[in-house]
Amino acid sequence: MLYHLSITNYALIDAAQIDFNPGFTVITGETGAGKSIMLGALSLILGQRSDTSVIRDKEQKCVVEAGFNLGGYGLQGLFEQEDVDYDHETVIRREILPSGKSRAFVNDTPVTLNFLKELSQKLIDIHSQHQNLLLGNYDFQLTVVDTVANNGRERAAYSREFKEWRRLLKERNRLVERHTKQQADRDYWEFQRDQLQEAQLQETEQESLEQELEQLSHVEEIKMGLASANLLLVEHEMPVLDGLHQIHQEIVKISTYLEGAGELSDRLQSTYIELKDIAREIGEKALGLEFDPQRIRMVQDRLDLIYSLQQKHHVDTNKDLLDLLADLNEKLTGLDAFDDELNALNVAISEKEQTLKKLASTLSESRLKVFGTIQKTIETQLAGLGMPNARFKVSHLLSDEFREDGADLIQFLFSANKNGELCDIPKVVSGGEMSRLMLCIKSLLSSAKGLPTIIFDEIDTGVSGEIADRMGRIMQEMAQHIQVISITHLPQIAGKGQHHFKVFKRDTDHQTISEIRPLDEEGRVLEIAGMLSGSELSEAALSNAKDLMR
Repeated sequence: MLYHLSITNYALIDAAQIDFNPGFTVITGETGAGKSIMLGALSLILGQRSDTSVIRDKEQKCVVEAGFNLGGYGLQGLFEQEDVDYDHETVIRREILPSGKSRAFVNDTPVTLNFLKELSQKLIDIHSQHQNLLLGNYDFQLTVVDTVANNGRERAAYSREFKEWRRLLKERNRLVERHTKQQADRDYWEFQRDQLQEAQLQETEQESLEQELEQLSHVEEIKMGLASANLLLVEHEMPVLDGLHQIHQEIVKISTYLEGAGELSDRLQSTYIELKDIAREIGEKALGLEFDPQRIRMVQDRLDLIYSLQQKHHVDTNKDLLDLLADLNEKLTGLDAFDDELNALNVAISEKEQTLKKLASTLSESRLKVFGTIQKTIETQLAGLGMPNARFKVSHLLSDEFREDGADLIQFLFSANKNGELCDIPKVVSGGEMSRLMLCIKSLLSSAKGLPTIIFDEIDTGVSGEIADRMGRIMQEMAQHIQVISITHLPQIAGKGQHHFKVFKRDTDHQTISEIRPLDEEGRVLEIAGMLSGSELSEAALSNAKDLMR
């Protein structure tokens, strides 16, 4: 239930504080006094987008704040889901800054507009005149049926499965499209794969071959270098090894007399052994070196193949070529696995369709059960609103295809006249009839939906007299279960209110402002009498106003 509304710096409203009560509240005022402005401010609380044009003083921010009593409506889970503190008395605040930036808060916690919309849909329904057009809208008609049938869980379950089914269909389409394209590439991929496989590449092969080619290309220089080293070590007139051996012998001779000479002797011996081993290895390397033109050609041809493959595939190393080979193998394996993937998807889609059929059938059965209730309730209420010959029917067909909301094709048909043909609502309903029909549907929805609050913005357009009185009675009956707020120009409806606010304009020295104030018993009599007779209040108008209030 909406228990408080505070508006600051919005359009013609400088500052307004409104305390609402349970039951039936009416709001009256001259045309242009600002009733729609109040609804505009409230729409900000409900998550509607805004702009700086609504700010009265462009130097100050606009603030709209509403207090709701949420006790008994099971909204704790929604708050927990968004990590917002829950309180039975919840305050929603919306701020529009001069810069155009908008901020929203629930119990002083910043929230998104999406959360605000989701929350407000469970708190309040604002019926404005343009909503009458919804009567001819398929989605609205189906929502009416599902609300009366209490199909929230069933429809949500179907919607989840439908989205998953659509995802599987898209995945299958993508798989087939990808396979078709890849099939065109198969020959090219196989040619590349075979060429790389035939090359039998090794990851470090290139570096080894380049090093071997470098060595083979300089055999003579290497042999000359090794021969020179060997000559100095072994075959020279005074070979290094012989000289080192003599040095070692001399140190051994004095080791008895010289402190530390033993250590020098050991080190010389080690050096001698190491050099001797080096000389042997140099000799072996020299013997193993031969100029081999055939091997050079083989190494060069192998490197030419590697360089050619790298250039062809725009890579720098054998590892890149091997990675490419692995990728090609994976693609070709994927092509071979297409049938298995497609079969698996087809099985999943078939299973999902069976689930959808069951859920759609459950929805259809539930919807069909309430058609009679909807038709009878609306026709009974329309008869009470001066339309005794009105007929209302819920037309129903089953779709051959899965739809986002089930398999049902629903259409509201209406006739206001005796023996009149049942037709699509927008084709046969006048403005006054539309208002009465929408009130009946809203009454039906409010009792089924369990919304805390409903606001009617001049739903009485196009009616007057006895019909307006009966519409007021329906709102009174609705107010026994939920909070009803009606903005009206009709005294017959204003007289039915338990609580009454008047909206009016007031001129100051520099500007015109819009204000709203509650009316006491005497103020209500004067306001309703004014609605009956105009600015000059007659005794008859005052008496009539009191009668309407009784």
